[in-house]
Amino acid sequence: MDRDRELLRHFLAALAYRTQKAVRAAPDHYAGFSAGNRVRTPAELLRHMSALMGYVRTYFVGGSYPMKPEPLPTFQEEIARFHELLEAVGGLLASGAPCSISTEQLLQGPFADAMTHVGQLAMLRRLAESPVPPENFIYADIRADRLDADQPPPARPDERWPEAPSSSGDVVERQ
Repeated sequence: MDRDRELLRHFLAALAYRTQKAVRAAPDHYAGFSAGNRVRTPAELLRHMSALMGYVRTYFVGGSYPMKPEPLPTFQEEIARFHELLEAVGGLLASGAPCSISTEQLLQGPFADAMTHVGQLAMLRRLAESPVPPENFIYADIRADRLDADQPPPARPDERWPEAPSSSGDVVERQ
């Protein structure tokens, strides 16, 4: 496998890891949390991220994928669908299957878009009063062959962070 494909697969693994970090142990209300007028909910963001990976797959195998896939009954099913599509794209990259767009186009288009949405998922967690604990991602256990929802815990979580929920469940803000 060439270096471009290795890096693309690693990017997908980072996407899988960060997605799970953003949704792991989210409160029940998170999936439908609305930050305001016309802002996607976490469930809608995951559905869009699935559409992006379905779209990428079409550049390898042809066909089409709906821009707005049908909503699934649960947030966990939305998460599973996203990871299934991520694994499909990772498998196509690993197989050496030809792609009708360049590495650069994959990165600047759907891959970067999906990573942007992971940041939105994390931001919505904070707005939903359940902030995601920070960590040093350089040391994260990210492997190109692990694109499913079963991602490891942080290798180097920040021990202290100003936004950590207090024992009462309230978020403690920086003074």
